[in-house]
Amino acid sequence: MSVTRKKKLSRRRAAVVVRHTTETQIRAQLTLEGKGRYKVQTGIRFLDHMLELFTKHGGFDLELRAKGDLDVDQHHSVEDVGIVLGECFKQSLGDKRGINRAGYFLMPLDESLAVAAIDLSGRPCLVFNARFRSSKVGDLQTELVEDFFQGFANHAQANVHLRLLYGRSTHHGVEAVFKTFARAMKMAVSRDSRLKKELPSTKGLL
Repeated sequence: MSVTRKKKLSRRRAAVVVRHTTETQIRAQLTLEGKGRYKVQTGIRFLDHMLELFTKHGGFDLELRAKGDLDVDQHHSVEDVGIVLGECFKQSLGDKRGINRAGYFLMPLDESLAVAAIDLSGRPCLVFNARFRSSKVGDLQTELVEDFFQGFANHAQANVHLRLLYGRSTHHGVEAVFKTFARAMKMAVSRDSRLKKELPSTKGLL
């Protein structure tokens, strides 16, 4: 059974999400108007590295601690971290008035090139098109990268398209995906001063 506690922080666009299940115990605090500061510990060092560079390239502040049943498999921990991060963004954005809503970016990392397109539409959907040459990068199972982003898209209620266009190195490929995702999210959550009271939708609801 999942127990999730959520708390909004003052007037900042920030949130705390605590998720406890029989498989994982995770606490995260996210601030959108940050300085790229992070304190991350998931028990999977390469996932930590990806979350750290996501935070730095997005200009967010993130503190995240996760303890999971890694003796069974990495799947629960990786997916649930994606879920919690998605919840953090959903809570931080509030009613979404004044945000760009959409963001996109194209990011190279040496021989690898990745593209991301994000729409904070309230309609969760992930399209993930990335093939990695190796089954593991560092201590992370690469097949779980998609599960991370699926958890994020579902709980941020976002439309997320990610594609690794090409690349030789699995390390570079995964890193390029996370970096371009960070830059696209930075654009999507940013505020437009001209439209600060407006909801970016003709439906009147996001």
